[in-house]
Amino acid sequence: MAVARLTLTDFRSYADALIEPGPAINVLTGDNGAGKTNILEAVSLLAPGRGLRGAALADMARSGATGSFAVVADVSESRIGIGTQPAAPERRLVRIDGANASASSLAERVAIVWITPAMDRLFADSASERRRFLDRLVLALEPGHARETTRFDAAMRQRNRLLGADTSADPAWLDALEAQMEHHGSAIMAARIRLIDALTSVFAGMPPALFARAHVSIESWDHTGYAARLARAREADAAAGRTREGPHRIDLLVMHADKHQPAARCSTGEQKALLLGIVLAHADLVAERRGSRPILLLDEVTAHLDAPRRAALLSRIGASGGQAWLTGTDAALFADAPENSHRFRVIPGAVFAH
Repeated sequence: MAVARLTLTDFRSYADALIEPGPAINVLTGDNGAGKTNILEAVSLLAPGRGLRGAALADMARSGATGSFAVVADVSESRIGIGTQPAAPERRLVRIDGANASASSLAERVAIVWITPAMDRLFADSASERRRFLDRLVLALEPGHARETTRFDAAMRQRNRLLGADTSADPAWLDALEAQMEHHGSAIMAARIRLIDALTSVFAGMPPALFARAHVSIESWDHTGYAARLARAREADAAAGRTREGPHRIDLLVMHADKHQPAARCSTGEQKALLLGIVLAHADLVAERRGSRPILLLDEVTAHLDAPRRAALLSRIGASGGQAWLTGTDAALFADAPENSHRFRVIPGAVFAH
């Protein structure tokens, strides 16, 4: 999978930009605030979800413009368009090869995984961030995961609204929603467990390396009888204002396998190495299962990496054959990038190949 052409219109700091990346490593360098991460965010919108920043769509439109934006990309023989209109700045429009499409259908065309500076504390931050990371990994392997999570979330939101209403909710309606949550929740957890099992197999065969070997697992959750448990918990959930049990509460657990230490207690550099190790192993899985590697977006990824790890990262990505986008303020950090790498200089509002 690779973006061959990327056009931005009124997106973030770009009034109009055209980028023609290479199929392997693409390095974007520029000062802080120049707009490097904005480009990665645009690419991340080609996958389901709210992109690598998790921002509101209205915030992505260029300040002072029409209030809408467009991102158009040629990806694996498809043209994908993402954007909004001034009349509905929070409604995401998706077009694939000229036809309207759903956001969840994007997962069938492209797989994207990213690492951002905000994820440096992934293993020490809230469980919700680790869960989102886990689901992005699952989505790259199983595109149908997007539909399951969307339908579970929709049913849960309806249940929460009904429980929070002033009038008594219709028990039959709640029964139906809770049955949906059990069905989709079961599928969500099954897909997560398949990913964990696959990653475990990959790490078991890996020798200790510059990128730390992780041991990954998830908290256990029994979907059997979930609808019945939800029915019994209605009063307590109404009082709490949320659904307190389900796959939306499960945490991803990561250990440094060779040190037998929780990732959260490792050094910042070790945590970055663990994260990179998981993402690189996952990319191998996607290539094996889907026949092509996911697009990697690595924002300021060289931070906290020493010189040997930087060189090893660039060498491994270059040898993998997949497309990767890397950003940094100092071009010297990417001196070890393969000769076929494409390099871009980013200044506010513009991108130049060099």
